[in-house]
Amino acid sequence: MESKLTRREQAILSRVARGLSSKAISSELNISVRTVETHRQNIKSKLQLSTTAELTKYAYDQLLI
Repeated sequence: MESKLTRREQAILSRVARGLSSKAISSELNISVRTVETHRQNIKSKLQLSTTAELTKYAYDQLLI
């Protein structure tokens, strides 16, 4: 199954699922916290998910973590 997410969104999602904060993700990927938050919202919208727990389960199911 082809992912609906871009590579950057997958990178953000895998870090969210591992429990990293937006600030930690932004530091690791050298992007702004606002950009991380925008990606998180886009991911939730694309996947029709609303919680971090749902994002984590999706990431696990897709072998992103």
